[in-house]
Amino acid sequence: MTDELTREYEAVRSSVGAMWIDRDVLAVSGPDAESFLQGQVTQDVVALNVGASAWSFVLQPHGKVDALVRISRTADGYVIDTDSGFGALVRDRLERFKLRTKVEVEPLDWKVLALRGPQSQSIDAGDATIAANAGWPGVIGVDLLGAKPDVPNGVKVCSQDVYEVLRIESGVPQMGREMDEKTIPAEVGMNARTISFTKGCYTGQELVARIDSRGNNVPRHLRCLILEGSEDDAPARGSHIVPSQRNARSQKPMGVLSSVAYSPRLQAPVGLALIRRDVIVPAEGTIEGDSRAILCKIEAAPLL
Repeated sequence: MTDELTREYEAVRSSVGAMWIDRDVLAVSGPDAESFLQGQVTQDVVALNVGASAWSFVLQPHGKVDALVRISRTADGYVIDTDSGFGALVRDRLERFKLRTKVEVEPLDWKVLALRGPQSQSIDAGDATIAANAGWPGVIGVDLLGAKPDVPNGVKVCSQDVYEVLRIESGVPQMGREMDEKTIPAEVGMNARTISFTKGCYTGQELVARIDSRGNNVPRHLRCLILEGSEDDAPARGSHIVPSQRNARSQKPMGVLSSVAYSPRLQAPVGLALIRRDVIVPAEGTIEGDSRAILCKIEAAPLL
């Protein structure tokens, strides 16, 4: 697997690669769609032109995360896509706040093809309905959304394993791993890309504004990890991270490993974790695996 993973990884780092990814897609339409979404998400959807996309949070009333979504404006309304398994949650959340508004929120049976690499933005979108900017820190990307997007001619089809490595190296959080209903938006480092601090009120705004005014001083921060060992040594997600014995004053947990994959570039497993704010990076930690303890370096995201 490592040889093929390396070939695919080199393709997306040097030219372009295509990966089918699992996303849930919703259509939001109706005469009140714009004003309704403007009051329900953190992004300024009014500022989106037709064909443009932007990332946003959908928040609970008390300000914690319901979902991280991407909103794309179309000629007929908006399309929202989110991590697989969270589309129904987003739909139910929006439906609960749909009071006396003419808005329809419906699932779309669409597929998503992720293009990653320096050449991805020059590729013809073909039959895709939406070509959404999907760049990450250190990675150029476009996602093609539609009923039947095609793999562009000459583009290598890669596995989701490569997508996962790039996501982790870029420090991009995923619902169900780095984020859940207890997450504060500022913890995952996405505020600059997802939140408008100049638009009007929206559900959950009070906590976001209060934390921003205090310098985003949140209990945890999303960090990248570089683990010792080989591809076969990677510990399971959910493993606890404690201070290494070299500098430990206590064994109080620093965080929990939420994602892990093997990086051909670093020739080591890499991971993501929400780490206590008092841990100053770079730092060392120990991941308590099933069979042995694994040392890791804790770094600020991304791993460029």
